[in-house]
Amino acid sequence: MNLDVEDFAVLRDYLARRVKGDEPVSFQKLEGGVSNRTVKVVWSDGRSWVLKQALEKLRVTTDWFCSPERILVEAKALRCFNRLTSPGTTPAFLFQDDENYLMVMEAVLEPHENWKLLLLSGQIFADHFEKFGRLLGTIHRKSSQLRAEEREEFADTRYFESLRLEPYYLYAGRRTPAAAPFLNALVEEVLRHKISLVHGDFSPKNTLIHQGRLVLLDYEVVHFGDPAFDVGFALAHFLSKAHHLAEYRAHLAYASMSFWRTYCAQIVSERWAGIVEQRVVQNTLGCLLARAVGKSPLEYLTLREIECQRNSVLSLVPNPPASVADLIAQFVKRIGTYAED
Repeated sequence: MNLDVEDFAVLRDYLARRVKGDEPVSFQKLEGGVSNRTVKVVWSDGRSWVLKQALEKLRVTTDWFCSPERILVEAKALRCFNRLTSPGTTPAFLFQDDENYLMVMEAVLEPHENWKLLLLSGQIFADHFEKFGRLLGTIHRKSSQLRAEEREEFADTRYFESLRLEPYYLYAGRRTPAAAPFLNALVEEVLRHKISLVHGDFSPKNTLIHQGRLVLLDYEVVHFGDPAFDVGFALAHFLSKAHHLAEYRAHLAYASMSFWRTYCAQIVSERWAGIVEQRVVQNTLGCLLARAVGKSPLEYLTLREIECQRNSVLSLVPNPPASVADLIAQFVKRIGTYAED
């Protein structure tokens, strides 16, 4: 890799060679991700691009490596998601540079806000959760109907394993021996099911809101696999915020159920929801534990909240709730109990 997009002098020369007839007027380093360099470029004619360059060593305190060639998967996935979703729901793909592990897409129009930051500030709106469930359900339903050759394009799970399953489930299991059998079995279960495209990072952090529309970002671990991971991943984010924001706990618990109900209404059949639901519960528990003690803990959880979340999940793992509704109710009850101790 010869290019560092965060070196703006070098980036200006690169773009001058690559793009003719216009001049960039500003560069902005975008924060928030640990696995990529991300820069926004504004052009003199008003266009805005986002350049995303994969890192080999992720920006976390522990050693965490992954081949930057995953950007090639992300570029392929973004093109696919552009077809599967409504216009404006995903950024438009522009081009890729394989040699420099770089993907370029249109920037989300201003003004926009990051959904994670809105939630943490207490701005919780039910329609956002419903739109999120509708979007995920649509992605899973439509991608479950892809042709065999299209599925094969996303058969590789290496990046999902190295950026999600290992640092989340397996690492959390090594740090929490009591949960290791549950998490190890969950990894095998997740990899066994091949039902739909899986985004693998479906969270408020990767969602911008522009004029009421949710725009989904980040596609580097997309693969054809188990949709239950996406749902559990999202629910774990909602419930972790319900844990952290005690005054909004009931509101977030209700919104989490709205997300789940809306998702279920979008997928192929009630039978699918019934088959997937138990794995959704398991993945929610796995992600709740991983976001407390995995390689990428949620930065807003306090040390006391991390301990509380860990203990709450461990109390549920031996006999997981039978439904998503039961899981939400039991988790909220347990974190409330631990907080009072």
